[in-house]
Amino acid sequence: MKTLKMVFANAGGSNVTLSLKNPKAGITGGEVQTVMDDIIAKDVFATTGGDLVSKVKATIVDTTETTLFEA
Repeated sequence: MKTLKMVFANAGGSNVTLSLKNPKAGITGGEVQTVMDDIIAKDVFATTGGDLVSKVKATIVDTTETTLFEA
């Protein structure tokens, strides 16, 4: 499974990660940056450390799950 992880800095100086499962195939860094800018500009999310104020990074994590035991 693939997960898009977008990391923001909040007003308190802490990092906040938003994770989205199954991002569209072929998504570009430019598309993700645009969405992150919109999230910051529209003040969509509140955090305990204050508003999101800047982008830190975005990554796609690809995870493989292997069942070792099932009852």
